[in-house]
Amino acid sequence: MEQTSSTPQTESRGGSQGNIRPRRISVAPMMDWTDRHCRTFHRALSQHTWLYTEMVTTGALLHGDVARHLDFSAAEQPVALQLGGSEPVDLAQAAKLGEQWGYKEINLNCGCPSERVQRGAFGACLMAEPQLVADCVRAMRDVVSVPVTVKHRIGIDTIEHYGFVRDFVGTIAEAGCDIFIVHARNAILKGLSPKENREIPPLRYEVAYELKREFPHLEILINGGVVSYGEIDEHLRHVDGVMIGRQAYHDPYFLSEMDARFYGGTAPIVTREMAELTMQAYIGDLVEKGGYMGAATRHMLGLHRGIYGGRGWRRVLSDARRMNAARSRADVDALFEEARSHLRPGLQEAA
Repeated sequence: MEQTSSTPQTESRGGSQGNIRPRRISVAPMMDWTDRHCRTFHRALSQHTWLYTEMVTTGALLHGDVARHLDFSAAEQPVALQLGGSEPVDLAQAAKLGEQWGYKEINLNCGCPSERVQRGAFGACLMAEPQLVADCVRAMRDVVSVPVTVKHRIGIDTIEHYGFVRDFVGTIAEAGCDIFIVHARNAILKGLSPKENREIPPLRYEVAYELKREFPHLEILINGGVVSYGEIDEHLRHVDGVMIGRQAYHDPYFLSEMDARFYGGTAPIVTREMAELTMQAYIGDLVEKGGYMGAATRHMLGLHRGIYGGRGWRRVLSDARRMNAARSRADVDALFEEARSHLRPGLQEAA
């Protein structure tokens, strides 16, 4: 097991959180995206933003390769583990593993609408069984000392009345959960793909705002459709934190101002070049340990979004044949140098 840090790295760039909640800004758990390489990249851009793993099912941990799913480096902290499951005993065992591996939070997924997840009787369909979710939360809290949190939707299918999500949150809160991440859309369990479920059901931020008004003692984070600093500012007038999803992945440099804007950080904002050099060194280590270069560069392709020459930069760092051929740090350095030769900082990329 890789040794992880015992405390979040909240002071390393001269900033001070003071009384600011650590989850004020977070990056959403995103399947196939927020793996350890992606989190390392995001951490190179922001020291304070709270990061989440991809969803990991209890079955994968209890019957699979634990290290493959849970291993991460201290440089990624603070990191939360998101679990998928619906059996209290299994979730308790998985949560205990998560704490042992150094995660700062255990999050239960009650928001994923995919049919595969529904077949496992977890994700968004759990919103119809608040007492079961409460039992799951209670079982996890009994065996871990880190926070146990819940990420959920505001309703399922055609159930849109506020009382549904209010009663869900109230029931889970009685089990000891005091941090809720509210994806401010309904989940349509039949007829829409996961992608469509992120786009078609309308966003109703006012529901999350009302939850905060009704449960002022709870920490309420909002998620869904946030793409600008102004939107974050507006949400923080009503709730305790904002979770960024695909905006953080497709335009990762968006994260670079989070420390200064939302955590009171005083250090200079990380440049694109600084973040790239950090990842170049990281990928050099990865390749020399036998890893695949493209496993990390795929998460970086939006770094120079909008910069003239960005297409050429992306083309070099997404060439699977050349990624496979990289076997040494020198190979990695040469590819990054070639990619950078396409860039013309200060000029905007043609539309």
